[in-house]
Amino acid sequence: MKFAYITTIFLRLALAAGFLSAVAARFNLWGRKNSFSEAWNGFISYTGEVNTFLPKSMIPSIAVLATILEIGLAVLLLIGFKTGFSAACSGILLLLFALAMAISGGIKEPLDYSVFAASAGAFLLATVPYYKWSLDQLINK
Repeated sequence: MKFAYITTIFLRLALAAGFLSAVAARFNLWGRKNSFSEAWNGFISYTGEVNTFLPKSMIPSIAVLATILEIGLAVLLLIGFKTGFSAACSGILLLLFALAMAISGGIKEPLDYSVFAASAGAFLLATVPYYKWSLDQLINK
């Protein structure tokens, strides 16, 4: 049973770290060696490449919305507040991202970046009945 608790904590931290790392790259917090050549502008371009089926006028709004959701979900997962809901929302966000990647660029990219696996992990985390070392644990005592 202890392994299950450690696994859920690790999954919470891994999902949060993935979201925060992506956001950090958008704001050039990783330095010049990040995945976007021009930080935020590069991310907007990438958002357009991933969402080719959307009107170009929506791309900046989608980029901002994705960033806000990633920051918010990362914080909720880190502190363990509303963990089941946060994990489910993370799973949906990651699944939407994976599907957009697959539609716009083929199935290989979301598979290479394990976006489907991260989404599945988030959905699995959402099914856990008890979150040790979390704000949820303190509130439910």
